Amino acid sequence: MDLSLIAFITIFIIVLLLISGRVSPIIALVLVPIIGAFFAGFDITQIGDFFDEGIASVINVVIMFIFAILFFGIMQDVGLFDPLINKLIAISRGNVIAVSVGSVLIAMVAQLDGSGASTFLITIPALLPLYNRLKMNPYLLLLLIGGSASVMNMLPWAGPLGRSASVLEMDVTELWRPLIPIQIIGMVLMIGLAVFLGYFEQRRIRKKYGDVQSAAALEEEADEDQSANEPQNRKWQRPKLLWVNIMLAIAVIGVLVWGIIPAGFVFMIGVSIALPINYPKMSDQMERIRAHAPNALMMATIILAAGSFLGILNGTGMLDSIAEDTVKVLPAFVAPYVHLIIGFLGVPFELLLSTDAYYFALLPVVDQIAAGFDIASLSTAYSMIIGSIVGTFISPFSPALWLGLGLAGLEMGKHIRYSILWLWAISIILLIVACLMGIITL
Repeated sequence: MDLSLIAFITIFIIVLLLISGRVSPIIALVLVPIIGAFFAGFDITQIGDFFDEGIASVINVVIMFIFAILFFGIMQDVGLFDPLINKLIAISRGNVIAVSVGSVLIAMVAQLDGSGASTFLITIPALLPLYNRLKMNPYLLLLLIGGSASVMNMLPWAGPLGRSASVLEMDVTELWRPLIPIQIIGMVLMIGLAVFLGYFEQRRIRKKYGDVQSAAALEEEADEDQSANEPQNRKWQRPKLLWVNIMLAIAVIGVLVWGIIPAGFVFMIGVSIALPINYPKMSDQMERIRAHAPNALMMATIILAAGSFLGILNGTGMLDSIAEDTVKVLPAFVAPYVHLIIGFLGVPFELLLSTDAYYFALLPVVDQIAAGFDIASLSTAYSMIIGSIVGTFISPFSPALWLGLGLAGLEMGKHIRYSILWLWAISIILLIVACLMGIITL
């Protein structure tokens, strides 16, 4: 059977299973690629080698995830985020639209280092309790953070532009400069989307709870009831150590953004400092680890499964094959517009191709075809970058997204269903704007 066909069927089944929610992500990400590799003619020994390569590519993310969950869990236990949540509610006065816009702005600032993982680590633990307090949909939070981080991901030190510049053999800063207006327009569109969706979210909350303040009050009452029913919860809070924990959290995030040591090591050190400061007794330290270990372990297994999935699809050549054959099946009369077509389909391609396959395998092929019709390589690159980058964080190929889902306790399939059409619409608008501005030539 043709390798591209096997690849497409494999990825389609995985995405379908993730969206349907019929099976655990681990089952879909592990078993389906193995079956696909067998159909492609690879034996179990080769598949094992592909597995090793895939696991090696995500192991640092797994380590970071485990200790990040433990660290932020401990910070939640000691009450670090309670004053922040109360302050944000006071500033926004429970205004859901203001909270939505604030989520976009915070995500944009957090993404300045070009790391999606650090953006999710910074934003979700801080904002998710606020969304829960106001009864806002947590999938809205992930949409706004993911979309905003994706727009900011057009920075020269981020992955997509670096990959494109290496393919085109040009300076990445030169590649970036024409994209600055697109980036600014994308930010404005994300703020507009936050206002639009925030308005309807506010209407939903008012319809269900009467008003936003009542929803927040219900959440506070639920918290109080839970504390009354579980008096053990109160003993883990450390209000007298609030500023110590704030300084520790700022230091951890600062070193994370600085990037002088691996992120997993940063959180490992953070956990090792946070535990004895807040809980001098070893029994209390172990109790806190046991309390948060299930969440950390659950998502760590999913990320490892995603590593297996990536390793098998890369190792078998499925991703490269589907990238190269995609443009071959296009009718001849659309060939002069192939760069626009691939750009238009950029967000759906995020469900089919990894970032490496998209830029290192698909971009050269599309560029070669477009060049035959006097389309400049830069125009092809801009079309493909703008077309896909907004959808970066709806892709099951993104380890950072799995991290965000784990931190928020959300499902990949529901996130894709909730976010894909909004992000695809923004992508298409940006493509049209780029054509009107002459950044992309027809």
